Amino acid sequence: MADPTTSAVDTPDAEAVARLSYRRALARKKRKEREAAGEIKELNITAMMDMMTILLVFLLKSFASSSAAVTASEDVRPPVSSTRATPKDTVAVTITPRNVLVGEREVLRLQNGQFPADKLQGRLVLPLDAQLKKEVEKLKYIAARNPSAPFSGELSVIADKKIPYDMLLTVLYTAGQNELENYRFVVLQKEGE
Repeated sequence: MADPTTSAVDTPDAEAVARLSYRRALARKKRKEREAAGEIKELNITAMMDMMTILLVFLLKSFASSSAAVTASEDVRPPVSSTRATPKDTVAVTITPRNVLVGEREVLRLQNGQFPADKLQGRLVLPLDAQLKKEVEKLKYIAARNPSAPFSGELSVIADKKIPYDMLLTVLYTAGQNELENYRFVVLQKEGE
């Protein structure tokens, strides 16, 4: 016959061990479920395609707009033309009756609608020359690293229709000294054209 004290002691220990191992297994399972809940098992391709379509439409709309940045101003009223040529993204020089800008940055304030004498060296406009040198260096730097964007030496001139021809020649001379020999005048297209 078996000893009753031994079997009574063995049974509670076996149950305690079984309960302990069950708790450990349950805790391990819960921990793995918590870790798995944070993981992404699969990507929702529909949501990704929606996102890419929205980005594509945004980029196409941005690209399709005119590439010549013309700052709307009361000072600048470009002449009207019947041209069908589209503007290109180039270095832009804006000449108003008050100032001269390269891009959106003012480089020279005019005095009585003329270049200040101390800012001229012959036909060279010194502040404009300095700013155009920076722009050309930047474009050449980009062209050296990106073969699809070569340096074209193009300049867009946005001038008020009342700017004297001599002032335009002075600006074009200064641009020519900075390797910007190809220039375009930005004009407004006639209504109905």
